[in-house]
Amino acid sequence: MIREQAKQCSGIPLSILDLAMINEGSHAGQSFKNSVDLAQHAEEWGFNRYWLAEHHNMPGVASSATSVIIGHVAQMTKDIRVGSGGIMLPNHASLVIAEQFGTLDAMYPGRIDLGLGRAPGSDQATAYALRRTLQSGGEDFPQQLEELRNYFTGNPTDRVRAFPGAGQDIPIWLLGSSGFSAQLAAQLGLPFSFASHFAPQYMMQALQLYHQNFRPSKVLQEPYAMMGVNLIAADTDEHAHYLATSMQQQFLNIRQGKMTQFQPPIEDVDAVWSPFEKEAVAQQSEAPSVIIGGPDTVKRQLEDFIEMTKADELIISSGIFDHEARLRSYEILSNLMN
Repeated sequence: MIREQAKQCSGIPLSILDLAMINEGSHAGQSFKNSVDLAQHAEEWGFNRYWLAEHHNMPGVASSATSVIIGHVAQMTKDIRVGSGGIMLPNHASLVIAEQFGTLDAMYPGRIDLGLGRAPGSDQATAYALRRTLQSGGEDFPQQLEELRNYFTGNPTDRVRAFPGAGQDIPIWLLGSSGFSAQLAAQLGLPFSFASHFAPQYMMQALQLYHQNFRPSKVLQEPYAMMGVNLIAADTDEHAHYLATSMQQQFLNIRQGKMTQFQPPIEDVDAVWSPFEKEAVAQQSEAPSVIIGGPDTVKRQLEDFIEMTKADELIISSGIFDHEARLRSYEILSNLMN
């Protein structure tokens, strides 16, 4: 089932995307403790699902062994759906993913989501280290996806089958930041999650492609689109914008090719970038897919975003350095749920 019973904001469910950021001066173990704490609070506050993202060779991101962390978070929570946002399928053998998520579903039945992407989640050198070949840049993703789905179908006549995995009903989502996965999700009748939090320029085009080309399936009778949003809420607009300087530094460091741990907020962000860099970062860190402010500002901009996209669900990423401030951001968001 895609439409779970969850508290909603403006009529739609809200979920969380976590990269398990490693703060400057901290370590992965603390990041995982923070993720569990946030997931437990999210469950109490009525969020719908808690997803973790696969990234590699990034000193500020601890979610590289994504399925392991999903299992850890699922073990430490009770009811909230837990999944991948996403697994980058070209990095893996389809059989391994079927077995991993079959195992997770066997441990936590009815709670596991498998979100899939076709990007490497890393640079070319790291992609080579993962795959041992760069012959495929994601072009064969549809074939990999079909292979993976067949492992879950579990035809008894197949020479190779996934145990666990075969015969298990694990929801598959396609993730994307362009029109490719939108069209593929539409053709296969699968739910689609668009990364509008870092590719807002392609957002409306991808949504249009998904809705116009959607074909009903056994999985889904009507299109279901979940949109990513970067959201930083605080008790005042001023404090929210201060907290957001960590996210802005992250965008800047990625643009400059710097691999760093997640940076603390700073008073004067203009001191760290040139006017050109400021403009470039602004294209990624401004409304509509980035929402920063106090409760009233957040509520107004969220409602505007939902009205513009007609999203069925939102998945929220909050790049906030201080854990208590990140909890407070999601608490404010939870208070806006109907």
